[in-house]
Amino acid sequence: MRPLTYERPKVMLPITGKPILDHLLEEVKRAGINDFVFVVGYHDETIRDYFGNGADQDVSIQYVTQKAQLGTADALVRTEKLVEDKFIMLNGDTIVSAEDIKQVITGDITLGVIEVTNQGDYDVVEIEGERITKIHKKMKEQPQNLINAGICLLDESIFKALSKTAKSKRGEFEFPDSLQLLIDEGNNIFWKKMERWIDVIHPWDLLTANELLINKISTDNKGEIEKSVWISGKILIGEGTSIKSGSYIEGPVVIGKNCKIGPNSYIRPNTTVGDNCHIGNAVVVGNSIIMNDTKILPHNYIDDSVIGCRCNLGAGTKIANLRFDNAHVKAKGLDTGRRKLGAIISDGVRTGINASIDAGTIIGNNTIIGPGAFASGYIEGNSRLF
Repeated sequence: MRPLTYERPKVMLPITGKPILDHLLEEVKRAGINDFVFVVGYHDETIRDYFGNGADQDVSIQYVTQKAQLGTADALVRTEKLVEDKFIMLNGDTIVSAEDIKQVITGDITLGVIEVTNQGDYDVVEIEGERITKIHKKMKEQPQNLINAGICLLDESIFKALSKTAKSKRGEFEFPDSLQLLIDEGNNIFWKKMERWIDVIHPWDLLTANELLINKISTDNKGEIEKSVWISGKILIGEGTSIKSGSYIEGPVVIGKNCKIGPNSYIRPNTTVGDNCHIGNAVVVGNSIIMNDTKILPHNYIDDSVIGCRCNLGAGTKIANLRFDNAHVKAKGLDTGRRKLGAIISDGVRTGINASIDAGTIIGNNTIIGPGAFASGYIEGNSRLF
């Protein structure tokens, strides 16, 4: 997820204006679970500051610190004194539905699985009837199309397996290895198929997740809308936000608190704008995520892009989002699977007037793109391009 995770853990990246982890917590709570243990490490202060003890979410949250990133099994070991006989473990960077969670939490040890066409870097699950017989870690030739969805009902027996788990080739203690130990010792591990599962692996996956979740919002306007503003569809507008005259907003769109939109801005569907943002005169933004405290000055064109916090895009900045041959846009040398993809711009980036940014460009923190400059490819943080 670099460069978007230089200043925050992956689970705190925003989708529809809320961190990934907040979406997951809501679904777990809807499934009837109110007591949480968060295993935190990298930039843990961002998680602690946002969630606190869980009072704002009407849940209870305790924290355990994993100082060294030694794998998911190592993370789970640290919770032993804080969980009861039965508990559910979830990956904080995936979102599953409350309905699927309810399926998993009934019965004995159960792993949630999802069927995919491309297993990629996932752990493949081999089944026989209702039971799991084998968990294959990231192998090239896969026996089945079911993968570990990162949700599991467990009991205290897992801690004995964790104590026997050896380091993997990657130098980590991995939870699937612990589950395989239980299976090898004759324990039954059951599986339930997930119907809705959102996993964010690459920066552009945030756009896909945003597209899927933004349709769930309910219209709510807590801001101020001037005359001659045209609005359609579901729109969520935060307190202190002002929509200036001549602006045109097509939902679903989420706009945070204390923003200034317009005049004469065009906000297209599937766009999320964070808090304290300014979208200037004659700006077009569509199918994008704009994070907090970012300013997009007049005559910008932003489509299918992720823009980090505290960015300042100078007047006339344009971001391409489509190849002439209509093939999938590539980024970081990878096929993104998206025919339309603009730029991934990390925190604190500034552009001069009339800067141009190519489709699939990734720009690191605090980079400056000078007036009239053309940015393309992968640009390291703190770069200067003129």
